[in-house]
Amino acid sequence: MDKYGLIGFPLGHSFSISYFNQKFADEGIDATYENFEISTIDALPEILDSNPNLRGLNVTIPYKQKVISFLDYLSPEARAIGAVNVIRVTHEGNDTILKGFNSDVIGFTKSIEPMLDKKWHKKALILGTGGASKAIDYGLRNLGLETVFVSRYERPGTIQYKGITPEVVKEYNVIVNCTPVGMYPHTEECPELPYEAMDSHTILYDLIYNPDATLFMKKGEQYGANTKNGLEMLLLQAFASWEFWHSKE
Repeated sequence: MDKYGLIGFPLGHSFSISYFNQKFADEGIDATYENFEISTIDALPEILDSNPNLRGLNVTIPYKQKVISFLDYLSPEARAIGAVNVIRVTHEGNDTILKGFNSDVIGFTKSIEPMLDKKWHKKALILGTGGASKAIDYGLRNLGLETVFVSRYERPGTIQYKGITPEVVKEYNVIVNCTPVGMYPHTEECPELPYEAMDSHTILYDLIYNPDATLFMKKGEQYGANTKNGLEMLLLQAFASWEFWHSKE
């Protein structure tokens, strides 16, 4: 039986394990999907050694960047983004070959593109600077938007939350939350933004999918913003993961 899985820490509730095991059951695929919660990325070789039937992995926080040093090959997109969330595992003789891909960018761009109007949406704020944010940045720039990262700390090439004025929100009216702020069980938290400056031309996209509507989304909706959570992105990512695991190249 083939095996697939997810590496990260902590994992808690996993969309992937429920999605893929249901897919295998529904489609009669002789495979299983497991969570591999590892406290250090250095545990990856042990997972590979103890699971010789492993055919693919998904990667989540905090290892999307750290895992790259273990890989034999990177797709052009993963190399440009600097983060990997899908690994194809193949075997050549006694060697295990790991090939890294990024499905975050595929899921995100396909999900947000229908919301964009080129007349109004030219600039975006990306909240957070982790591995997912790099894929979001890559996707938005490919869609023709100018981007700026927002961080809690002073970092090169970023602005801080205290620098986001109503004027900035009017100019950068696509805002993507790539942080865990507002995720269950901390549903009463949200990024500190001047929500009152938002209107019907504002897009708030939250990578969080639990809860369905985060406080970030709700506060924007009060002023007419268009909102979307990360569930569709997750589904599209899962489709792309399966393709990466089984494509010939």
